[in-house]
Amino acid sequence: MVDNLVIGSRGSELALWQAEWVKSELTDAYQNIKIEIKIIKTKGDLVLDKPLTLIGGKGVFTKEIEEALLTEEIDIAVHSCKDLPTLMTEGLMIGAIPVRETPSDVLITADGVGIDSLKPNSVIGTGSLRRAAQLLYNRKDLKTVDIRGNIPTRLRKFNESNWGGMILAYAGLKRLNLLNENCVVLDHKNMLPAVAQGAIALQIRAEDTQISDTISVLDDKDSSAAVTAERSLLRRLEGGCQIPIGAISIVEDGELSIESQITNLNGTDAVRDKLSGHRDDAEQLGIELAEKLLQNGGKEILREIAELTNINPFPEA
Repeated sequence: MVDNLVIGSRGSELALWQAEWVKSELTDAYQNIKIEIKIIKTKGDLVLDKPLTLIGGKGVFTKEIEEALLTEEIDIAVHSCKDLPTLMTEGLMIGAIPVRETPSDVLITADGVGIDSLKPNSVIGTGSLRRAAQLLYNRKDLKTVDIRGNIPTRLRKFNESNWGGMILAYAGLKRLNLLNENCVVLDHKNMLPAVAQGAIALQIRAEDTQISDTISVLDDKDSSAAVTAERSLLRRLEGGCQIPIGAISIVEDGELSIESQITNLNGTDAVRDKLSGHRDDAEQLGIELAEKLLQNGGKEILREIAELTNINPFPEA
């Protein structure tokens, strides 16, 4: 065990909640440990006037924090796991995945209705291609508008708009105590969440065994397996968090089931499939499901998306 730790985090309300939660859990586990939180601004925090797809895609919320970890300015990086690129930066590793919050998305409307009950041609705010594509797949008449900023900022923009609704992650709203009667949790049959949504990742230097041992008390085996399966699927599909790929893994009694959908940008085509197996085979299950999706039409959809967005899902092809 180490006596002093510095946690690196973004400065948003949600990021700081997550960092403070990790600090609290570790101080509960080790009474004499001293922990400092260091706020690090990332490119995604600084560039707010462009969609994420136009400012770099992968790593826009993590790169600067990883650099601080590599230079030993910090000892642990606390990330929203969905923001962490699936190809790990050399010299770093995920040291722990705590118990995952509900990974679902939430539709926020003035009267608390679901997707099926939205008025015709409603405008829905979302900063996610995945959410927009799945929305259109379910309701061709809906319109989407890009929205950036942290959760309170997005809620303010929604309240000042004439939009019919907005979609955010359940986990962030719950952690900031912002769930209310205007929020409807979306069923996975209509809206698969982002890979690793709802999970917190504790990233450390790969050779730092002392810190690895210290934070291992926070690792949840089922949550870690679920995230591993989803991230291996995304890595095989060569997708970042801005590609419209939804996925969900559920672990029960040692068995892991993973389901995923790739949707084209205008919601006219999608491919969806699922697999089940043992929790210990999480990484391979994700890869196998990715292969099934690619063989059944996913590769064509991803190439179409690449042509429209300049995000290449197959950089080695």
